[in-house]
Amino acid sequence: MLSGGLKWLFLILGTMIGAGYASGRELWQFFGHESVLAIGLFTIMFSICCYVVMKISYETKSTHYIPILERLVGKKLTGIYDLLIILYLFTTTIVMLAGGGATMEVVHLPYALGIGILAVLVVILFFWDINGMLSMNAIILPLLIILLLSVLTLFINANPSTMLFNWTKQSNWPAAFTFTALNILPLVAVLSAVGHQIKHRGEIWIASVGSGVILGGVSFLYNQSLIQVAHDLLVYEIPLFAILKSYPYYMILIMSVLLWLAIYTTAVSGVFGLTSRFRGVLGLPLWFVAFLIVLTMIPFTSFGFSTLVAFLYPLYGVLNLYILASILIFPVLKRYDLLS
Repeated sequence: MLSGGLKWLFLILGTMIGAGYASGRELWQFFGHESVLAIGLFTIMFSICCYVVMKISYETKSTHYIPILERLVGKKLTGIYDLLIILYLFTTTIVMLAGGGATMEVVHLPYALGIGILAVLVVILFFWDINGMLSMNAIILPLLIILLLSVLTLFINANPSTMLFNWTKQSNWPAAFTFTALNILPLVAVLSAVGHQIKHRGEIWIASVGSGVILGGVSFLYNQSLIQVAHDLLVYEIPLFAILKSYPYYMILIMSVLLWLAIYTTAVSGVFGLTSRFRGVLGLPLWFVAFLIVLTMIPFTSFGFSTLVAFLYPLYGVLNLYILASILIFPVLKRYDLLS
C-alpha cells in the first residue's frame, strides 16, 4: 500500500511540478504578496480534489477520463470538458516544450535545440508505456524536491525577513481557487488513466494528502522567496534564476538540469493524458500516437515560455472553476444521494 501510494504521489507531483511551477513563473502569476492564506486553501482543496478523482477512478477501474467526467459534471457537459481537457493538455504541453527551450538558453544552447531534445525524449519514453513514466518520476521527483527545498532554505537563511508575513493582510486569498482550478484538468486526465491499477484505498490517502502537503509547503517557501526578489523578476524569463543569481555557477547549472527534468516529467504527463484518450480510437502503438501529438505541438512553441504562461494559465484557471466546484461538492452530493 505504501509503495503504491508513493507511486501515485510521484505521478501527481510529476504532473504538477513542470515548467510553470518549478520555474516559479506560475506561482508568481497567481500568488505573490499577501498570499499565505491562499496557499493554505490551495493545499486543502488540492488534497480533496486528488482524493475524489482517485476514488472515482478506483471505483470505476478507469483507463481514461471520460467515465470520470460523466460522474463529475454529467453526460451533457462531458463532451464540452472532453474538448477542454484535450485543448488544455495540448496547449500546456506546448508550454512545457517552450520551457525546455528556455531552460537550455541559460546554459547557452539554442532554444530550438532544447525543444527538439525534449520532444524526442518524450516520445522515446512511451515505448515502455506508463511503467517508464512511473519509474522516471520515482527517481527524478524526490531529487528535484530535495534540491529545490535546499536552495529555498539557503536563500531564506540568508534573508530571514523572507518568512515574515501579516495574517491580517491576506487580500489575495481568491487566487487559491483559480490556482487549484488551473491544475485540475491534467490531474483528472492523468489520474483517470491509472484507476485500474490502484489496488487499495490507502494508496489514495497517501497520494492525495502527501502531494497536497508537499506542494503546499514548497509553494509557501517558494512564494515567500520570490517576494524578496520581486524587483528582479521583470528581467528573468525564469524567476528561479533570480533567486539563484548570487549562487555559484555550478548551482545554477545543477538546477537548470533538474528544472529541465521536471519540465520533462510534466510534458510526459500531458502527452500521456492525450494518448490514453486517443489510443483506443486510433488503434496505433502508444509511442506513435505520442509522436504525432508532439509533432503537431512543436510549431506553437515559437510564442515563448513566459508569454504562454501569462496568457494561458489565468484563462484556464477561470474556465476550470466549474469542474473544481463539482469535485469539491461531489462527496456531499454522493453522501446525500443527490447525484442523478
